Amino acid sequence: MKITGKFALTSEEIDALLREAKIIRVATQGPGARINLTALWFCWVGGKVYAFTRGQKVENLRHNPVCTAMVDRNERYPELQGVMLEGRARVLEDAAAEAADEHLDPVVRDAIGAKYAEGGFGSRASTRNASTAMGKNWRWMVLTPERAFSWDNTKLPKRPPKA
Repeated sequence: MKITGKFALTSEEIDALLREAKIIRVATQGPGARINLTALWFCWVGGKVYAFTRGQKVENLRHNPVCTAMVDRNERYPELQGVMLEGRARVLEDAAAEAADEHLDPVVRDAIGAKYAEGGFGSRASTRNASTAMGKNWRWMVLTPERAFSWDNTKLPKRPPKA
């Protein structure tokens, strides 16, 4: 994945941000020229974004796998940090596709379950996410980034104080 940006996060900082963040926003192209933008729970493993999701974004990815995702943190301008990932997402259509994925069973199901069990996001009874393809549109999606743009406003030159 190519990373660009003058005041960018380092590869290590991007990796940490994507491992720690709770929400990712994913944009897909819907019918016509409409953009579908959705906030999702996710897991970052093996340089890929994994999310179990449903609905229009799954339909959109079946027709056009190109998508963009963004994770950011902080609210004050001088502290803003984030990364935008551009790439293609694959919809894992069935149990066979899920089993064939190199990371889903050995890592993602446990990692995503543990991530959201912390801090009251989910049940502590079981941290394994055993979700699997069901119905028409409940599916795992796997986004493989091709390019990343990041920003770290803490690296911007400091402005001189106003006189």
